[in-house]
Amino acid sequence: MHRILISGYYGFGNVGDESILTSIIDSVRALEKDIEITVLSANPSRTEARHGIRAVDRKNFFEIYMAIKHCDLFISGGGGLLQDVTSEKSIRYYLGLVVIAKYLNKKVMIYGQGIGPINKTANRKFTGAILNRVDAVTVRDEKSLDDLKKMGVTKPPVYLTADPVVTLKPSREGKGKEVLNDLGIDMEKPVAGFSVRSWKTEDRFNGIIAKTADSLIEELGFQVVFIPFHYGEDIDCITKISSMMSNSSHVINQRYPVRELLDFIGELDLMIGVRLHSLIFSAIQEIPMVGISYDPKIDGFLSMMGMAAAGRVEDIELSDLLFQIQDVWANRDKWKRQLKDKITHLKKQADINNAVMMELLKSNR
Repeated sequence: MHRILISGYYGFGNVGDESILTSIIDSVRALEKDIEITVLSANPSRTEARHGIRAVDRKNFFEIYMAIKHCDLFISGGGGLLQDVTSEKSIRYYLGLVVIAKYLNKKVMIYGQGIGPINKTANRKFTGAILNRVDAVTVRDEKSLDDLKKMGVTKPPVYLTADPVVTLKPSREGKGKEVLNDLGIDMEKPVAGFSVRSWKTEDRFNGIIAKTADSLIEELGFQVVFIPFHYGEDIDCITKISSMMSNSSHVINQRYPVRELLDFIGELDLMIGVRLHSLIFSAIQEIPMVGISYDPKIDGFLSMMGMAAAGRVEDIELSDLLFQIQDVWANRDKWKRQLKDKITHLKKQADINNAVMMELLKSNR
């Protein structure tokens, strides 16, 4: 029996990262039933309950060391783990785990990640040196591929794939409609979802989002629902925006499992998203969307969908945002077809992640 250990930003309540984990676990189980999966998590009991796997505390060095020692493959799994914008501790933590795994002679795979931004010279050198020791790297966008080359990562095979979440499947159990009913939303009227996040220029940004939501309600007859993708962080931002609106809106005010939230997104008519995985969920469900960028990963994904961001969080203009929303809504049937074609291609790209993973497991036999 093979043993896989997965590291990432898991157990923090971030829907995007939990979606990545769900996707990886689904892929592993679809390829080989008899695989023991262990995850490093900030909340091991919640991770075990949600995903039906074993989890250990990501801060307990002894548990981490023993989990790595007994695994056949160490996966640094998905998302933007290797970056030094939010914190230098993050990149050191994730690269440190790779160092331990290679010290213990384990196979190591960087799985479907978005690399960077890594700005500090020392961090770039450290990242290049460590990644040259791993066994395989798959990245979700061309910018990451290019950045690895600039950091001198040449020894392991590097593949351009896709974000693992594009393979996520909805439950098809009508959960989305249940959430709509719970919120008191009239399913006879169009529904626009908003995914937002806190930002340093939040007063200006929050005001623009509030005016945009009011405009959708008053001019196009939409109902508006705010969807926290990082519950602890996003609710405060949503509360501030709602208080600035002239009209009432709805808020997802509880944590839903990944598939139920994906089902809910499938019931929307339009998505205005800042969080990357709000846009990925919309693309999976073929929901017309407008993206607002705060990071190159947003621009990268929108480009893959044949779209451009309406602007950046720090300087977006209300007129630009409203213009793009009106254009996408007027041409929504075209965008639905385009999203279907683009996401189908990305799903095929994402299959490379799993082919590489299985090749590494087989080489352990």
